[in-house]
Amino acid sequence: MSTVHRHHIAVIGTGYVGLTAGACLASLGHRVVCADMDPDKVERLTRGEIPILEESLPELVREGLDSGLLTFVLGAEKAICDAETVFVCVGTPMSPDGDLDMTAVDAVADEIRDLLPHGCALVTKSTVPVGTAARLTRRLDRPDVAVVSNPEFLREGTSVHDFLHPDRVVVGADDREAAERVAALYATLDAPMVITDAASAELIKYAANCFLAVKLSYVNVIAELCERVGADVGQVATAMGKDHRIGGAFLRPGPGWGGSCLPKDTRAMLRTAETADVDFQLLRAAIDVNIHQRERIADKIARLCGTDSATPLDGVRIGVLGLTFKAGTDDMRDSPAVALAGALARLGAELVAYDPVLTVGGTPAAPVPDVTVVDDPYEAGKGAACLVLCTEWPEFRDLDWNLMAKALDRPLVVDTRNHLDPEALRAAGIAWHGVGVRPVTGLAGDPVTGTADSPVTEQRPAAVPQPG
Repeated sequence: MSTVHRHHIAVIGTGYVGLTAGACLASLGHRVVCADMDPDKVERLTRGEIPILEESLPELVREGLDSGLLTFVLGAEKAICDAETVFVCVGTPMSPDGDLDMTAVDAVADEIRDLLPHGCALVTKSTVPVGTAARLTRRLDRPDVAVVSNPEFLREGTSVHDFLHPDRVVVGADDREAAERVAALYATLDAPMVITDAASAELIKYAANCFLAVKLSYVNVIAELCERVGADVGQVATAMGKDHRIGGAFLRPGPGWGGSCLPKDTRAMLRTAETADVDFQLLRAAIDVNIHQRERIADKIARLCGTDSATPLDGVRIGVLGLTFKAGTDDMRDSPAVALAGALARLGAELVAYDPVLTVGGTPAAPVPDVTVVDDPYEAGKGAACLVLCTEWPEFRDLDWNLMAKALDRPLVVDTRNHLDPEALRAAGIAWHGVGVRPVTGLAGDPVTGTADSPVTEQRPAAVPQPG
């Protein structure tokens, strides 16, 4: 793949977004220097060691290093000395009140203000509030430097593919010529180019992610309705998705949405709406539904294997399969699996979990409150009154369910992703409960978990809790 012009690019920050952007831009033929403040991380990246689980990223980084188009340096100053374009890819975590913490972005702007080459473009790739480009323009006080918004639309686990095969590339600036210069970086990609003003570009990212969150919450409510009336959410969602006005993406029910983007972006969008005196009730309801979904599934598990006490799972061992927020990543930020585990712990459960990327020799990669992490899925099921699948790792479909049936204290699986083959579990004598579908009992039968022909009658859940 060739480019009409090899641009000199600096990328400040080497997290998910920065590392992916740097490696992908180098693969497009640009010369890219990535900067970070962690000397150990810079050293590891220079050796081609990737600190995150991301498909195709290690190969792309190695190719960039070998070609000389991709380098890693310590500190922003070394990266920007001759850059035509400087991408800011530092973290913008959410504060408790819903605002984004812009400390890192502002620190970078202050550090490089007087070092930016004349006429370069400063590009915000990090997710930032609407109005950030205008604010940074004032903060820099450099009329010769244009601030451009170029939001990312990357899914963890498939970020390389998403970068190189985007649905669209969005570039926004109040300086049209600067926006077109940044858009030219992507000239070889076969994707629609949206060039707009900075505020619109910043809002596009939030508008897209919040719509997806609403869509996910909607299908989770449909799943709850299906359970109550004996319908099949899989059939309902499939038929809905065939309508070209709706589409099938993000119509799979689960334990709630999470990860590093949707929770943060929905709260930030609410904050933006409140500041603009807009009552975004629809989005607030989507957040409430998401919280309710986790509590609803926890209550369902309690009804299936607990008691009628205030802490119905007191002393009950529950096995958990998966803790990352989705398969294909090692990220547990705002993971619905971790949130569900917390809800079960509050009901008294003793939790033992397995996740294929979070255990190394039995030692968890990161501590999870109220959860004992083990390095074998059958160990997670050993002695458990229920096994709960929370993350849709492909390997879970291939478990030896006859062996798992022997490990479980009670042959019961709650599949919060509708990921497993119910008939495979049925053949092993294990009762299977999904989300929005009728349960399938084991061959031995279990009157407590219903039958394959009659859905479990759910009690009406408690009032939906409000977001904190």
